[in-house]
Amino acid sequence: MTVQVRPLSEITEQAIELLSKELGIVETVRFLNQFTTGYGNYTEEREALFKDLTLDQALASMKKGGPQDS
Repeated sequence: MTVQVRPLSEITEQAIELLSKELGIVETVRFLNQFTTGYGNYTEEREALFKDLTLDQALASMKKGGPQDS
């Protein structure tokens, strides 16, 4: 028995087409977004973003429900 291997790009295209027919474009995009990887370095970005913020300021901001003005 011979199995013909199709290119992954062809399978992906068919899968997206089937999903969009069954789920609609919006739900297909939502589904596919869960598999995309992020970019950048979260650790570096977090350190830069919060470097001047004390724990008390962060807690106060969370209680207010938003970022605190610097």
